Amino acid sequence: MKLTLEEPRILVDSVNVVSELVNDVIFKIDKNQIKLVAMDPANVAMVHFTLLSSAFTAYQVDKPVSIAINLDAFKTILRRVKPSDVLTIELDEEKHRLRLQLKSEATRTFNLALIDMEDKEHKIPELTFPVKIETLSYRFDEAVQDMDVVSESVALVAMKDTFCVEAESNLNDARTELHADEETIIKSPGKEPIKAKYSIEYLKKILKGAKLSNKMTLQFNKDYPLKVDYLVKDKVQLTFILAPRVAND
Repeated sequence: MKLTLEEPRILVDSVNVVSELVNDVIFKIDKNQIKLVAMDPANVAMVHFTLLSSAFTAYQVDKPVSIAINLDAFKTILRRVKPSDVLTIELDEEKHRLRLQLKSEATRTFNLALIDMEDKEHKIPELTFPVKIETLSYRFDEAVQDMDVVSESVALVAMKDTFCVEAESNLNDARTELHADEETIIKSPGKEPIKAKYSIEYLKKILKGAKLSNKMTLQFNKDYPLKVDYLVKDKVQLTFILAPRVAND
C-alpha cells in the first residue's frame, strides 16, 4: 500500500475533527477509498468518514487492509505537516506500522506503530428524514455558539421557509432564525413545525467539520437522530449521526 496526497490538509483536518469524538479507530482501505465508521464511547454520536482514491495523486492498494490507529499519536505526526509538503503513506506489514513521509524542501519520515484493536462492526443506521437543511457552515455554527450562552442543549425547528435554532434555561432563552435564500435551502413538509433537541457539547465538536467545507447539510425529525454531512466533491465526505436529547432532559 502506497498513497500520496499533494493536499495533506484534507487528511489533517479530517483526523482533527474525527478525534473530537473517538480516539482508537480502524481505517478500512480498499482500491476505492479509505473508510472509517466509529461510535463515541458514550454511544451518543457516530462518525462516518470517507476519503476517496480520487483525492490522491497516487493510490496503490493491492488488497483491502484494515489498520488500527491511535488518533492522538497520528495527530502528533500530522501537526508537522507544512502547506508545501507532499504526504506519502506506506504500510509496513512486517513491522506493523505506518510510514509517513513529508516531502518539500526536505524529506522527513515518521513511523507510526499500529495498535491491536477489536474490529467491532458499526452498522450505519437506515434513517428517513422529512427535514433537510442545506446552509453555510458558519451560519449554523454561529447559531449554536449563541445558544451555548443560554443552555446545554439546542432545539432545531423546521418550518416551510424558516429554520430556527432555539435554547432556553430557567431564566433565559435565545433564538436564531435562518430564512430560505440562495445559500440556505429548507426542505420541510411545512404543515406543522418539526422540532428536535440535541446536545450542544456534541454539536460543537461536530461543527468543526466546517474546516473541510463551507457548506453543510442537516437532516432531522421530531425526537429523532440528527444527520450532519460535510462534502468535498470527489475527495472527502464526513457524516455524523447524533442521538436526540429526550424531551424531559
